[in-house]
Amino acid sequence: MRFLLIGRGKMGRLIEATAQAGGDEIVAAFGHDDLGKLAGFGKVADVVIDFSRPEALPAVCAYVKRTGTPLLSGTTGYSPAQKGELESLGAYAPVLWSANFSLGIAVLYRALEVVSGVLKPDFDIELTETHHNQKADAPSGTAKLLLEAIDPAHALTPVYGREGNCGKRGKDEIGVHALRGGTVAGTHTVHFFGPDEELEFTHRAASRQIFVNGALHMARLLPGKTNGVYDLQKILFGDSFS
Repeated sequence: MRFLLIGRGKMGRLIEATAQAGGDEIVAAFGHDDLGKLAGFGKVADVVIDFSRPEALPAVCAYVKRTGTPLLSGTTGYSPAQKGELESLGAYAPVLWSANFSLGIAVLYRALEVVSGVLKPDFDIELTETHHNQKADAPSGTAKLLLEAIDPAHALTPVYGREGNCGKRGKDEIGVHALRGGTVAGTHTVHFFGPDEELEFTHRAASRQIFVNGALHMARLLPGKTNGVYDLQKILFGDSFS
């Protein structure tokens, strides 16, 4: 399969190496310094894979609109307006975006949907995420994804860290805390604190390879699909990918 890659950071380089080792072709790869050259390319690949930064979105959108090339995106840090712009590309091509392509996170998301509804009335919920010291956005896209699983109706108020005399913890709060250091690929923990008991879910990524493998697997499913925005959860847990 032929891929056009946006992003030449650590994830981008690993995607390129893994794809080529698996027999796929990277027809072109762009970073922030040469992204302008994308405007000169026609439809040369089966799928665009974007693991870059939000600043690349205008160029990515222009290319997908112009060529109709399917898009798989793992870029995080988008504003709500940017996320809406990304989703609008479903009118031009099949689009799949996820903050995390690991199977473990997908299962954790589904588990949190079930557990949170049962525990929320009586349990306080806190979420911590840890990443390497080069990560630009906080909280992580995966943390936001898990927050959505816990509180899809947005009934809770996220509190991003606490400092000083901030008063007693509110019942409608959910704490979200970002740690940065070293070379941590990604650790996410959801704590449920109840009366005299605590339940904790933790996912640890030993390397970025789990995200790369998942992304490439899903990218190979996109060509030939009808235009639209696809959801990783629905694909993995039985809804059709049509």
